[in-house]
Amino acid sequence: QVQLVESGGGLVQPTGSLRLSCAASGFELDYRGIIWFRQAPGKERDWVSCISSSDGLTLYEDSVKGRFTISMDKSRNTVYLQMNDLKPEDTAVYYCATDPVFGSSCSEMSRRHASDLEVWGQGTLVTVSS
Repeated sequence: QVQLVESGGGLVQPTGSLRLSCAASGFELDYRGIIWFRQAPGKERDWVSCISSSDGLTLYEDSVKGRFTISMDKSRNTVYLQMNDLKPEDTAVYYCATDPVFGSSCSEMSRRHASDLEVWGQGTLVTVSS
């Protein structure tokens, strides 16, 4: 069974850091990438960052470039999102996702609406506030 489990969210002050984890099971990260989305209250779920071994890409949405770093530990089958210099506007529930059809390509997953992706974690809340 394909499953994703996020962890690492919490409350942090502006300019602080957090590292989110997305533990995958039921598939190997050699063959399928992981994309992070976030959803702030009252807003749509938008993609933040993506990593895939299959197409060799790491992608970042413009507002997080230079602050967030995505990485993959294949030995743990886990993807990490290191978030530095956090801002109040980063406050959201963060989800990791993949897809059996589009999941090998970050180019493809980042173009898709969230509703197009099949496999999601439960989400982890990040609150940036003083």
